[in-house]
Amino acid sequence: TSIHSLMDKKHKLLLCCTGSVASIKIPELVESLKTTCNIELKVVATEKALHFFNPDDTYDLLRDRDEWETWRNRGDPVLHIELRKWADSCLIAPLDANTLAKLANGICDNLLTCIMRAWDFEKPVLVCPAMNTYMYAHPFTSKHLNSLKEIGYVVIPPVEKKLICGDTGIGAMATIETITSQVSH
Repeated sequence: TSIHSLMDKKHKLLLCCTGSVASIKIPELVESLKTTCNIELKVVATEKALHFFNPDDTYDLLRDRDEWETWRNRGDPVLHIELRKWADSCLIAPLDANTLAKLANGICDNLLTCIMRAWDFEKPVLVCPAMNTYMYAHPFTSKHLNSLKEIGYVVIPPVEKKLICGDTGIGAMATIETITSQVSH
C-alpha cells in the first residue's frame, strides 16, 4: 500500500435520517457532503423520514425492509452488522425526538436503531437533533442527549429560527454548512 493510495481512500460515511421534517434537507445535505468531503456515502432512512423527501433523490438509500430482504438463512449477511462494518463514521441528521429516545434507551426496532445498538464506538457518531422548540425543551430531551454524549456521541446542536410549524425558537437542525464542516473534520 502506497501513501498515495492511503490518501486517496475515501472515508465511508453512513448518513442516517429520521422522521423530523428537517429530512426535507436530505437531498441538499447529500449533495453538500458529496461535493465537499472525500467520502463514500450510504443513506439509511427510517420509514417516517421517507415522508419528507423522494427516495429517488438520494443514492444508495437503505430502509427497514432492506434489513429483512437480505437475510434468509443462517450465514447470510445481516445488513445492520454489514453497515456497521462498512462505515468509518456515522452522521444522524436529522435526529428526531422519537429516535433520540430509542437510542438513549437502547431500543433497536428498525434498521437505524439496530445499526446504532451494534455500533463500534471506536468510530465517531455525530447527531443533529431537530424537533419542535417545545419538544427540544422537554426535560427528557436533555436527559437523552446527555445519555448519548456519555457513550461518545458528538452532538451538533440545533439552531434557533422560525420552524416549519410556525413556532420560533431553538430546535431547527444545524445548517448544512455546519454539518458538512463537522463531518470534514
